[in-house]
Parts: sequence; structure tokens; C-alpha cells
Amino acid sequence: MIVQKKPYVITRGKVIIDYSALYCDTTEKLLRSELFSDVVDRFIKKIASKSTSSFAFLMETLPWLKRDELTEYIVNLFRLLSSHSAEEIAAMNKEYRHIFSEKLLFHDFIEELYQFWRRFERFIYIEAPERSHYSRSSIHHAQFIKANEEFKNLVLFVYRRVSENLLGQNPRVYRQLPSGANMGMLLEKVEWSCPEGYRHLKEIPFIRLSLVEPPLILYPVMNKRKGSFKEIHSVTPDMLDLKPEEWYCFPARVGPLTAFIYFHQDFISLGLSLINLFEIADYDEIDGKKPELMLLFGLSGPLQEDTVFFEDNKSGILIGLVKHSEEMDYFGYFKKMILTLHNIAMLKRNRLPLHGAMVYLKLKEGQRGNVIIVGDSGAGKSETLEALRGLADEYICEMRIIFDDMGSIGVNSKKKIVGYGTEIGAFVRLDDLEPGYAYVEIDRSIFMNPDRTNARLIIPITPYHHIVKGYPVDMVLYANNYEQITAEHPAIEFFSSPGEAFSVFRSGARLAKGTTDEKGLVHTYFANPFGAVQRKEEHEKCASEYFEKMFQSGVRVGQIRTRLGIGGFEQNGPREAALELFKIIQRMTPEE
Repeated sequence: MIVQKKPYVITRGKVIIDYSALYCDTTEKLLRSELFSDVVDRFIKKIASKSTSSFAFLMETLPWLKRDELTEYIVNLFRLLSSHSAEEIAAMNKEYRHIFSEKLLFHDFIEELYQFWRRFERFIYIEAPERSHYSRSSIHHAQFIKANEEFKNLVLFVYRRVSENLLGQNPRVYRQLPSGANMGMLLEKVEWSCPEGYRHLKEIPFIRLSLVEPPLILYPVMNKRKGSFKEIHSVTPDMLDLKPEEWYCFPARVGPLTAFIYFHQDFISLGLSLINLFEIADYDEIDGKKPELMLLFGLSGPLQEDTVFFEDNKSGILIGLVKHSEEMDYFGYFKKMILTLHNIAMLKRNRLPLHGAMVYLKLKEGQRGNVIIVGDSGAGKSETLEALRGLADEYICEMRIIFDDMGSIGVNSKKKIVGYGTEIGAFVRLDDLEPGYAYVEIDRSIFMNPDRTNARLIIPITPYHHIVKGYPVDMVLYANNYEQITAEHPAIEFFSSPGEAFSVFRSGARLAKGTTDEKGLVHTYFANPFGAVQRKEEHEKCASEYFEKMFQSGVRVGQIRTRLGIGGFEQNGPREAALELFKIIQRMTPEE
């Protein structure tokens, strides 16, 4: 049975609008829409519950109205003010003279209502007819973008027209505030090769096009991740119980893999933020195909833990399951679950997954180096890359991020160790970036809880073709964020044997930075709780082989002391480590 979607949904501070069902191209349609009445009613309920000055003003000027009559009265008044001045309305109907006797107070009400609307996280979508190929047409792309622009302009126009007709004057300053949708998506149902047991997922539409109006600021409930991803060995139908009309699918390219990332509408702000982290898969990668990875985020079924995964040997798909809970309302759960599945898949392909960052550097003198920095959350890998970026004008002619958080190393056809990435973007801590850098990149960024500890920024950094190309590896460094630099322990120190290196990487020591629920000096196997721990036996064998290969092939393996976990070195630690890395690369043979 196909369930008809509602024209809009308001849930957990979010408004999700089906613009095909709630199309508004005139002031009259907007003000007569069910959504407008609903927003007005919710606003009046809010100010009534708080006994605000605006609500007291309504009660004093409209004493003959009952509470449940206020919404209709205000909506009708907005319709009148959209085309007539306050004086004209009062002349036509004496009952409006009372509320217009205090124009400034009513204008305060309008301003507060407008801000109430703008504080929602607002999403708009259009769903293409099934198998119409609508989403692949550039004409329809243009129509979708135009529809979003028209909606934004219409909301802004109505707000200004009502205010101007009330006060009888134009404002001296026009602020072009985002007032339509923060994000939009063009949806389409695609016929993919769906295994038995997952048939109901075929009713969930795929995101084929998305748009965002940055800078976008989101406020998830949680600001850190906790716990680990546990493996389960069977999935029952009740675990996968869901209502398809409340779900969306983001088809992502995760390195060389295709992942279908399903999410419940309550997590739409996090799910759509994936556009800054993963490339949307092409139609040909979905149509008639089966993904290597799947994630279902926001399940209400009886899961054993909040975050679990299952290797479906019958279908060949690795599947992540995340419970519907406010505790899971954090972007890190999306990102890390997908990367856990990726890492397990890489081990099966005999690639070694690494929790770290890789950068290609070419200096102005011609020297170049491809460097991997390995470390768990808060170790300083991303911060060291940002410090390198800050030094770029003085030393670098080219800098390219291959991966910023998770990648893998393999052996190419020439028997060289090469590095591959997973993401086109980065999910980084605001506190650990170079001062001002977040503002330089603000026009492309999605901010999450910028006013709280562990504030984060999601930003696109690397085109997809670079992360899957396979760059030769020159150095692999462990990010040591807990030791001071001394004469015996310099900023960068290389190991003399595979065993010595293996021991440090395997220990995975770091000072926790508050990005998870850990505190103090902690140890994580290979600094990688995302797949390495869950497949420890396979990982141990694979890692041992690759450390031997790196030393045999001339890849330099060592550790870089970022000191990010030591108080007072949050900025200088990564910067001094970056400077030392430059000096080492300067001593390398210039590229021909």
C-alpha cells in the first residue's frame, strides 16, 4: 500500500516541505497555505506559554477573541495587509482599529513571528515521477533551483509588504536574510537491485540533486560521539521496520564504494549535510545496481545497541543500523558508521584502512612529498594540515588533500604503496583551525553548534577523482599529541624498523580532546576504532604485511608530535610540526 506523503512536516525544529504539493507562487497562495496557518498557530502557542509582551498585547487589544480564534484572525489580517494599508483596512472594518492603535507593538509581533519561522531548519523537496529521468535533465535542475529562489523571495516579499503596509513607510536598511529553504533536494525513485528482506527500501526515494544556502548553521542535540560500533550476526524484520514515506536515501561515493545512506526525516539536517562530505553517486551507479554499503539511520526497531552493523554474506552488503534517539543526533555517527563499513570492505580487498589524513605537497623549489598522518579524533592530523595551509603562500606552490580523516593504502600495478581517500570534505573542530580560516571558507561551510564545545565545520576540500586516483606514499607519520618536543624527541622522528613502528601505531596512544566521551591518555588499537577493532585478526595480518612492505620500498615511517592535547599548544603545536615537515620535504630530491 502506497501512503501519500503530507505536503509538509514539522518535526524537532525542522520544516520539510513537498513543494510539488505546497507550491506557492503568489502572496495569496502563501498566506492561504496550511503551512502558514500552522506556523502562526505554533508561534501563538509559544508566546502564550511564555506569557510574552506580544501575547499580552494581543489579549489586551483583542479581548473578544478566544485563544483558538486568534490564529484565524491574525492570518486574515496578514492577507489584508499584503494588499492594503492599515488605514485602508481600518476604514473598511472598524474591528481592526483596536490592533492598529498600537502599530509598533503589532510590528514587534510580526518581527517575532518572522524570526520564529527563520529559526526552523527549513528544507524543500520535489519528487520526480518514477522512472521519468526527470532528475537527469539540466532543464529540470534549473526549474528546481528557480523554484527554491522564488520561494525564498516570496517569503521575504510578503514579510516586507506586510510590515510596510502596517507602518506606512519603507525601511532604510534591507537585510537579505535567508528566509526560504536552507537546503533543498530533488528526489527520484530508482529501480535498484534490492535483495530479499529489504524490499520496502525500494519505496524510499533517492536524492539526485541537492542545494544548500551557506553559510548554514545547524544545532544538533548532541555535540560529541560516544560508544563504539558493535557487530551483530543477524538482522530480524522488526529491526528494519520503518515507514518509507518518512525516509530519504543519500547515495554516496565512499572512496571506490557506493553507499546507500537512508535516514529518517527527523535527522534530515544531518543527512543532507553529507553533501559537503561525500559525492552524490551518478544515476548509472544506482540504476539496476546493488551497493557495497548501506546505512539506516533512525530506526525505531529493537536494536541491541544504539549503533550496530551486520555483514550480510548472502547479499554481499555491509549494513549499518542506528537507533532513532536524540542521543544519536550528531553528525559524527553518520560519518563514522559509513567509514567503519568502508574500512571493513577495504580489509576484504587487502587494503589497509588508516584513520588519518593524507596530503600531496609540492614546494616552490620543486620538491614534493605525499604524507600520511595517522591518529584518532583530536590527535592533530587535520589541524596539522590546516597549519600547512596557513604556510602555503611562503613555501608551497601546490597542496592537495587526498583524505582528511579516513583512507587506505594499497599496492598499485607498479608495486608501489599508494594512498586512497574516502571523502570529498572534512568534518573539523572550529577551535583547532587557524584563526580566521573558518571565516575565509564561510561561503561553502555548514557549521554545527558553533556556540558549544567541539563546535564543528563541514567543508568540501577535494574533487572526487583525486581521492580515488592512488597517490604514491613517501611518509607515514603517527600523530603524537601528548609528548613535548625535546632534543631527544624532535617534532618528527623516524623509526628504524617495522617492529618499532608497528608497536607505536598499534598502541594508538593520545590525549583525548573532548571530541568523544573519553578523557585523559587513552589507547585505541591502531588509532582506529572504525573497523580495525571489529576485524582485529584480519587487520593485524594486513597491517603487519604493509609495515614490512613500507620499509622494504623506502616509505619513511615515524611519528609527528603535534602537542594538540597539551594545554597552550592548540595552535603552535601543529604549526611547528608543519614547519618541521617542510624542512624534511625540502631535503627531498626535486620532482623532474
